[in-house]
Amino acid sequence: MNFSLACLLMQWIYWLLAIILSVGAGYWVYRADKLRAVPYPGLTSLLRSLVVFFTLLLVLVPTIIITRHTVEKPFVLLLQDNSRSIGNALAGDSASYRKSVEDLARKLGDKYKVVQWGFGNTIQNDSIFQYRQAATDISAALSRAQEYFGLQNLGAVILATDGRFNEGMNPLYQQLSLHSAMYTVGIGDSVQQKDVKVARVYANKVVTINSNFEIRADVVADLCKGYSNSAVIKEGDNILSSVPVSVNSDKYDRSVSFTVKADKPGLHHYSISLPEAAGELNKSNNRRDIFVDVAEEKKNILLVSAAPHPDVNGIRDALRGLESYSVTVVTADNFPASLNGYNVVVLHGLPSLRNRLAAQLLAAKKPVWIILTNQTDINGVNSLSELTHTSISATTLHDALASYEPAFTSFTLPQNIQSVTDKMPPLSSNVNVNTGPGANVLFTQKPVGQQAPLWTLQQGAVASAVLAGEGLWRWRLYEYKNFNDHTVIDECIRQTIAFLSANSNEKPFGVSLQKFVWSDQEAISLNAWVLNANNQQVNTPDVQLTITDSAGRKQNFSFERSGTTYHVNVGVWAGGTYTYTARTTYNDKPLSASGTFVVESIPLELMESGADYPLLYGLAKKYNGGFVPARNIASLYDSISHNDKIKPVIQSNTETVPLIDRKWYFFIILLLAVGEWLLRKYWLAQ
Repeated sequence: MNFSLACLLMQWIYWLLAIILSVGAGYWVYRADKLRAVPYPGLTSLLRSLVVFFTLLLVLVPTIIITRHTVEKPFVLLLQDNSRSIGNALAGDSASYRKSVEDLARKLGDKYKVVQWGFGNTIQNDSIFQYRQAATDISAALSRAQEYFGLQNLGAVILATDGRFNEGMNPLYQQLSLHSAMYTVGIGDSVQQKDVKVARVYANKVVTINSNFEIRADVVADLCKGYSNSAVIKEGDNILSSVPVSVNSDKYDRSVSFTVKADKPGLHHYSISLPEAAGELNKSNNRRDIFVDVAEEKKNILLVSAAPHPDVNGIRDALRGLESYSVTVVTADNFPASLNGYNVVVLHGLPSLRNRLAAQLLAAKKPVWIILTNQTDINGVNSLSELTHTSISATTLHDALASYEPAFTSFTLPQNIQSVTDKMPPLSSNVNVNTGPGANVLFTQKPVGQQAPLWTLQQGAVASAVLAGEGLWRWRLYEYKNFNDHTVIDECIRQTIAFLSANSNEKPFGVSLQKFVWSDQEAISLNAWVLNANNQQVNTPDVQLTITDSAGRKQNFSFERSGTTYHVNVGVWAGGTYTYTARTTYNDKPLSASGTFVVESIPLELMESGADYPLLYGLAKKYNGGFVPARNIASLYDSISHNDKIKPVIQSNTETVPLIDRKWYFFIILLLAVGEWLLRKYWLAQ
């Protein structure tokens, strides 16, 4: 017999005992009142029985268990694609489509709890029919649905989209624990159009001068069989190289590679383009821009660990073979007396209680990547907040599963990063990281609801990065096990080092951007800093900014002070190539910094044309739902209402009620006792 059953049995015994004793007390009063010739002895004996019964309950059964049953309607989640491509696909039918969706939601609302979300690159709970979002991430929307509803009774998901996604992973290969049916609504024409495009470009962010480096591009062509031309790479108007492209099928996808000589230091702007195909309508995706920083010398990376650790070997292996870096690996006992010869410092498990390095790091003001382990001294790390702009708090040792943050913008990572991250084991962590203004989060921690930063980067006069856990070596091992290489994890490591090394200069004045290629839907922001003689950030002087377009037109801005640095948001700009120059005067010395950025006039949403119905069919089949074109969306009511698996759930809530806390209970006992006493007084006085 289990404990709860034993408790229930004891309660019944106490109730039975209270009834027997109260009946006995009532019988005794009945006999006595009959001898006294009380007119109604049955009434006084009943009142006495009730007084005794309620009093005994207070002693024998001080708490009463009450079980309440509530019926919970199933949820139906409507995920409406609110990106720009949907507006183009619906064209003049947008009002009619919206009415159909609202009618369906209203009809479903009689039987279900209907929740409506709009999605693109973010989730929104209102204004879901504006079609203004600049990108589409279906996998992130589905992940958010899984996280939000958790163990709630989610009966069905209605996914209304054209099936085209340009951020996140392919939702067909996404591993979700959704137990609800998914009904997909196809928006747009599934007939493919002739299109040839440069889908994606790849290159190292930083290379060393006089080295040969590779720039790679993915060329994709649909319905362009017979197309024969050349992919061309340019710097400005100067053609550097070309690669023949011959399309021999209606579905064509291959990579082309260019070898470029880094003969001049500085930031270089390259473009890769393809001539349009005959009859091609979407010509905006035939060109891509990329920026590469050519350094005059190799960047020296110092990798220091509190003790030998496989993470250190993993980081060293990820950087091996890259001409841009010279990596030195030491333990804390051999920490160099001076950091002047190093551009970036990577600390694994440091500072520790045994090795207090904070003072030396603060004095050197070098870009630093801190990997927090159980040997890390949290107070020592917090003393570096001037460099990291973060604060660390201790927690119990726990597993930290990584969740990729789609809003991350510090650098570009492979498209399959989400699918790789989903298969990664947890890092071991015993801290929480609180980021400062301007931090960019690459990974957050699971489980749902915690959302604590796991891998963060901070740009400024001294760049920094923080990883709140150890176990990178397991990530590389699992990626190789599942994908036969370490490409994604190694790229996360390499790009973090590139981010830090690109900000490792000690110039007294500088300007930085989160990226060099922007969309014409994004607001562009720039950061600036001024260093005093001790390499400390100050923002006492005013800083002015001038942006010049390709036609020579100029616009002037003033930086705003933010903490000890500067920040300015210059808003949204039209497509084109722009140069910027920032100027200030500090200690009577004029300082300036300049650079270039590109605004793409065509957003990601228009890089693809047509609807991907096969993907929507596949999702409906995978999650035991159904597919309908947008014009038949009303038919989903019958499909959902006749699905026997979508049922209400009866929730049982058990509540323990202590009688001693209920004033009305004592009032009832008092009322019964006083009533008996008054009746007996009245009748005996007759």
